[in-house]
Amino acid sequence: MTADRLARAYAAFDAANAHDPVSVPGDDGAPVPREWINARRVSTWLERMYPQAGEALRLAARAHHLRRWEHPRSGYPMTREGYLRWRAELKRFHAEQAGAVLAQLGFDADTLARTQALIRRERLKQDAEAQALEDAICLAFLQYDFDAFGPQHDEAKVIGIVRKTWAKMSPVGQAAAATLPLSPYAQGIVARALGG
Repeated sequence: MTADRLARAYAAFDAANAHDPVSVPGDDGAPVPREWINARRVSTWLERMYPQAGEALRLAARAHHLRRWEHPRSGYPMTREGYLRWRAELKRFHAEQAGAVLAQLGFDADTLARTQALIRRERLKQDAEAQALEDAICLAFLQYDFDAFGPQHDEAKVIGIVRKTWAKMSPVGQAAAATLPLSPYAQGIVARALGG
């Protein structure tokens, strides 16, 4: 892994995600493209939790939602089956988009294939790197997106989502999540979800 080639890949992913038409408050409160900031936040969590992460894992963290807005949830039936199909197709789409960027930058086939497998989070509980990526994604969601997401949905549904999110995390990820400075709303939901 060279810092220069990783930086070039990050720049390419960030440039693509800068076109997200949806804005959210950035770290300073100013509006920024949603997937641009999401990718950076997941990368930050990965580096904080897993500083030994290899190149493919770092690439996957930065590209895990690459160009996500091009496949909105509204394009699928509003059923559980529609949701699951959307999620499965998104993982394939993100992996394909990342692969195209990495190929254009001259990355080798092994790094490209491994990055794509991590984005698809294949063998989540058997692959320590896929689990590390999932931890970083879940932590970024809980820290930055949960307060905006939760109130838009029925409380019982949100509690179920928190339970599923918690189950997807490793013990290391769960320990980090337990230290997050959550809002009173989020604290209440998490406590109910985890039976506390």
